[in-house]
Amino acid sequence: MIPLFKVLMANAVDEPLLEVLHSGYIGQGKVVEKLEHKLCDYLNTNNLLTTNSATSAEHLALHLLKQPNEFIQLNNNDEVLTTPLTCMATNAPITMSGLRIKWVDINENNLNIDIEDLKRKLTPFTKAIVVVHWGGYPVDLDAIKEVQLLYKQMFNKTIPVIEDCAHAFGSNFNKIPIGTHGNFCTFSFQAIKMLTAVDGGALVTPTKQLYDQAKLLRWYGISRETTKTDMRCELDVAIAGTKWHMNDVNAIICLNNLEVVDKAIKKHKANAKYYDNNLVNIPGVTLLKRDSRMDSAFWIYSILVDDRPGFMKMMGEKGIVVSQVHERNDKHTCFSEFVSYLPTTDKIVPKLCNIPVGWWVSNEDREYIVDTIKGGW
Repeated sequence: MIPLFKVLMANAVDEPLLEVLHSGYIGQGKVVEKLEHKLCDYLNTNNLLTTNSATSAEHLALHLLKQPNEFIQLNNNDEVLTTPLTCMATNAPITMSGLRIKWVDINENNLNIDIEDLKRKLTPFTKAIVVVHWGGYPVDLDAIKEVQLLYKQMFNKTIPVIEDCAHAFGSNFNKIPIGTHGNFCTFSFQAIKMLTAVDGGALVTPTKQLYDQAKLLRWYGISRETTKTDMRCELDVAIAGTKWHMNDVNAIICLNNLEVVDKAIKKHKANAKYYDNNLVNIPGVTLLKRDSRMDSAFWIYSILVDDRPGFMKMMGEKGIVVSQVHERNDKHTCFSEFVSYLPTTDKIVPKLCNIPVGWWVSNEDREYIVDTIKGGW
């Protein structure tokens, strides 16, 4: 079988991991600090901190916005505009934070949030926007800035944007890395992501002030840098947080994988380009559109197919694993009170399928995949 996902694990991780495991210190320590410095260098930012998952990073971003800040301070039952086409990790933290979801339709050309529908759904109740870079393909961040400007003109407030970058480590918009365009940005280092820590995540904040506050909130509100009255007794805690920090075990794995991730991303991009060039004009297959400003890392490669059940059955029989990957969130019972009419999502999702594109897909594999699709189903 040609798998849809495979865990990228650097061969050199064994010895450093054993050193950490036997060091006597496996919580958040020097290795986490080193990883954060390396990731800051990689993304060219100073405001990145690691977490124990991307979901925690999403919670942390929303928790920050529920404190006084330079954007809009969120309160329970405030409205967040978000996409339904994503992992539950994007949207569950919204309702778990006491906020309400308002769904925005997707763009059929790239499966990201539809900018025009986003504009239409701005109201005085809208207090934040969440976007997802589907498959690693960047959202039009210039257009998102225009939406923020429109909101400012309408309501005289600056609306915060949270970019879910779980698919987009290694992607760029206008030649600038995703994660460094001035918004809250969350990353996933879960097992099958482009860069893995086995599990983990990161948050990039728009300002140094929010970064400093986030460092407190990810560990109960306790400063790890202030002198304590006792090694286990903290000074006064002004704002309560929770346990969202990474540990040195995950960090050492992530550090070693960071050394090999660029090579993997290069292969993802090369395979995607091959598909772009060789899956054109095939009956029953629709390719997504490309924009020269968007440089996707292609964590997944999405196509739209007619008779998806037949397509998936045929691909499985030929030894090629395919999947929709994420179910649209708006159909889940836990979000039933937020249901709305999303015509493009209704049209596109039944055709959505992802084919293997990763670093493990050899040139021979990708040729076989293309020939198999050309053979019909």
